[in-house]
Amino acid sequence: MTEEYEYEIGQLIEHRRYGYRGVVVSVDAACQASQEWYEGNLTQPTRGQPWYHVLVHGGEHSTYVAQENMREDSGGEQVLHPLVATFFVYFSGGRYTPRKDVSFPRLAP
Repeated sequence: MTEEYEYEIGQLIEHRRYGYRGVVVSVDAACQASQEWYEGNLTQPTRGQPWYHVLVHGGEHSTYVAQENMREDSGGEQVLHPLVATFFVYFSGGRYTPRKDVSFPRLAP
């Protein structure tokens, strides 16, 4: 990641407003979602900042989250999600190590 991105692939995060936990699987430099999707987003963060694709703990879905709506999850507990093993090899020290043989997709928000 470059300096403009606060979070890295494999890092644990928590949503500032909704409180759910997750793990970052990919990042876009700016929001790539359709205008229709964006207008339906309750938080309406700016589109020009980094947006992250996150696997949500305890669920089977991913979310698309603006950087300003995230904070680091320092709890250090694994994320329970059926796709974790698809994207990551192991969990250690409070973060996941990405698989080298998988390219991280642009998941649809």
